[in-house]
Amino acid sequence: MDRQYYKEYYALERSHWWFLGRLIIIKNLINKQILKTRPRNLKILNIGVATGATSIMLKSFGDVTSVEYDNDCCEFLMENAGIDAICASMTNLPFDNNSFDLVCAFDVVEHIEDDSKAILELKRVLKHQGSYFLTVPAFTFLWSHHDVVNHHFRRYSQSDLIQKLNQVKLEVSYKTFFCFFTFLPVATLRLLQRIFPRKTRTMGSGSDFEVMNSSKCANTFLLNIMKLENFLLTLGIKFPFGVSFLVIGISKNSSL
Repeated sequence: MDRQYYKEYYALERSHWWFLGRLIIIKNLINKQILKTRPRNLKILNIGVATGATSIMLKSFGDVTSVEYDNDCCEFLMENAGIDAICASMTNLPFDNNSFDLVCAFDVVEHIEDDSKAILELKRVLKHQGSYFLTVPAFTFLWSHHDVVNHHFRRYSQSDLIQKLNQVKLEVSYKTFFCFFTFLPVATLRLLQRIFPRKTRTMGSGSDFEVMNSSKCANTFLLNIMKLENFLLTLGIKFPFGVSFLVIGISKNSSL
């Protein structure tokens, strides 16, 4: 990620409505969709941990191994979050086959050019009948400067991601879009940015996190919208579209 964006990220993960809302949804769905079939004391691999908020949350479910591609980020994690992350790529994980009960990659695979190889590696290190949990940005037509500054290679359609999972015998047991209620304003913002691109960016990275974090009141309001989505998901409602997409499933067998 860009240096300026990296400097913003630690605070964003711990204060911005999108990160906080996503974390609430992830934790809720682990409880509802994964722990219903297995004990809490899981051996967990968290890939692409960024500045560590997701790994800290996952510790309540078991023993967490954190992986981050960027060496500077690994050093930052140790200094600022006390997380001893392993520096490695999702396409070449330094673990034995069938090592983990749960493998997570929250908004990671879109950063990897060969995402099929990354998904195959996820499958390799996942135990037979182990669970995985992925989140990704949705819909190619939402592509914007936000994706560029985040070094994304793509945004996903539901069918494309599920096809890649099924190709390596990763079964999908639960899927839904999220950021449903913010879909229209985000889509509008990105359309306007295409029509009226900013000629200069003198401060910050120019990501949506910067643009859509203008006040505490707005942040609180949008976080409450995400909490409403989480409540609806708890009731069993799934969203037909959204800015992001998530999928939970299991490994059908231990052979590749």
